[in-house]
Amino acid sequence: MFSRIIPPSGPPRVLALAQLTNAFGDGAYYVCSALYFTRIVGLSPTQVGAGLTLGWALGSVSGVPLGHLADRWGVRGTAALLAVATGTAVGSFMFVRSFALFILAACLYACCQCGLGAARQALLAGLVDKAERTRVRAYLQATVNAGLAVGAALGGLALYFDTRQAYLAVFTMDALCFLVSALVLFRLPAVPPSPPAPAGEPALVVLRDGPYALISFLNMIMLLHMPLLSLVIPLWIVTRTQAPSWTVSALLVLNTLSVVAFQVRVARRVTGLDSASRSVRQAGLVMLASCAVFALSAAGSSAWTAGAVLLVAAGLQVLAEMMQASGAWAIGFDLAPPDRQGQYQGFFGAGTAVARMLGPLLLTTLIITWGPPGWLLLGGLFLLAGSAMRPAVRWAERTRSAVMAT
Repeated sequence: MFSRIIPPSGPPRVLALAQLTNAFGDGAYYVCSALYFTRIVGLSPTQVGAGLTLGWALGSVSGVPLGHLADRWGVRGTAALLAVATGTAVGSFMFVRSFALFILAACLYACCQCGLGAARQALLAGLVDKAERTRVRAYLQATVNAGLAVGAALGGLALYFDTRQAYLAVFTMDALCFLVSALVLFRLPAVPPSPPAPAGEPALVVLRDGPYALISFLNMIMLLHMPLLSLVIPLWIVTRTQAPSWTVSALLVLNTLSVVAFQVRVARRVTGLDSASRSVRQAGLVMLASCAVFALSAAGSSAWTAGAVLLVAAGLQVLAEMMQASGAWAIGFDLAPPDRQGQYQGFFGAGTAVARMLGPLLLTTLIITWGPPGWLLLGGLFLLAGSAMRPAVRWAERTRSAVMAT
């Protein structure tokens, strides 16, 4: 098992250690944050949702300029600085006593997280050979999932005690994990900063790269699988199926362990843009099958039948998730100019923030309100986005010479 999550020695292993450190804290934070803000701070669920939506909206547009700064200033130092800033943002949550302060802290947190993600991706691109990036990124994903699982277990202890002190301990741990991660990043070699854009040419060239924008949009649609497991599927299980509520935990464990065990193996199938596009297309097809099986779970006449159907659906979902991620990583890296990885990864990664921002409202309306037809409509959307990726990549390949020369 450990051989499947520990990357090769050198920069890949240091990057994995930095992200593993973060994952411990983040896993605990994700489990506890909503209850802390509602039960301890006293915010309403609507206020928490609105604050996080605004934060991720701002974060989705901050990744490009922060990624550009990473290109210009040096990605290692910028990544470390943003890790410290993110830890500071997490620490600021402990002093929130009003909705206005929560919005400020949420915006700071989301912007720093998006910028940190762009800088880390650019750091990986600068330190790892092109042929190895997808495989190393898969190792990092498996490592992160293992760390999140351990962190979530620690967060469960805070939920058990359900006291202000327990929740504050989680926030403190998460903030300290970001600081330790920043120190770990300085063990990496420095990546030379990119030169400034020539006079008369835009600094943020990614904003004029139409093919890359289309690819990023299609990837954002595929990333709508993210709110499914954390929000929509738990609501679906409780309100629309006969399965016991603990099935939610079983599906989460299945997802986490599958990524830890198989993400690297799935990523080995991606060796270039052709195989990456094919992986995303196949992911769309598997997601359609998953959505169809989730829709069937509402027809289960017993708890055991519904639970079995849900396990099959969740297994298909995590397979599609791993296929989509493997293809998207290769596409996002390979189509970005080597000296502008920061701003390009910031733009590509904005899809994650947008999915977190719009996904909950869109998917709860589509699935919880519409029921099985909503699942089939969502599956069709995944299929269309996955199928459109290959033509979009071909368009981008035809225009790369102009973009690289800009």
